[in-house]
Amino acid sequence: MSETLLDVKGMTCPLPVLRANRVLRGMAPGQRLRVLATDRAAVSDFQAFCQETGHALLAWSEEAGIFSFLIRRRAEDPVPKGG
Repeated sequence: MSETLLDVKGMTCPLPVLRANRVLRGMAPGQRLRVLATDRAAVSDFQAFCQETGHALLAWSEEAGIFSFLIRRRAEDPVPKGG
């Protein structure tokens, strides 16, 4: 399955997650986004973001100070509260 690549190296919290959220909103359910980041806080940020939003953090790794996150967009958008 193909992936969309988002390079946010050099950006610090909360920008990597905000940029990823913007890209994920434009993707179809089930599509994958690979995010490359250098901010160490991105590890906990993306874990919390995926848990909170329902996207799946399929994998993450770190090599030479570059963090790679593979995220699968959730199946559907949640129904707004009260709607």
